[in-house]
Amino acid sequence: MPDDGTRFGGETAAQFRPIIDAALGARSVAVLGASRDPAKYGHKVYTSMKRAGYKVYAVNPNADDIDGDTVYPQIDCLPERPDLLITVTPPAATEAAMQAAGHADIRIVWMQPGSESEAAVNLARSHGMQAVFGGPCVMVAVATRSWK
Repeated sequence: MPDDGTRFGGETAAQFRPIIDAALGARSVAVLGASRDPAKYGHKVYTSMKRAGYKVYAVNPNADDIDGDTVYPQIDCLPERPDLLITVTPPAATEAAMQAAGHADIRIVWMQPGSESEAAVNLARSHGMQAVFGGPCVMVAVATRSWK
């Protein structure tokens, strides 16, 4: 990411505000990369979204359940279309998931820091998704319900 406050494609932090507001207004959320390991961010994001009152679906092909909740192996196995997809995966996995997210008609994707790439952002946009990337952390935004 450039040092001048812009992100891939030249967006500034302020330009993300409407997308962040829409993401925080979601009712249902899928967390791609949700983890059973409480030390991992995939677990922290999943549980923080649940605590905040969202209907949350865990997506991870390597887990059957997290804290007794069903884990879905891929996006197209979810029982409903989530309003928001949060990625907590390596960039290559995020990139691979954007086509499935687009086919599922997911409208907003929040790429947690470290899960984004320019290719993932471009793929998301090519499928008509709005994307938050390059920060901030969704857990901080949800906890404070504000972002600057």
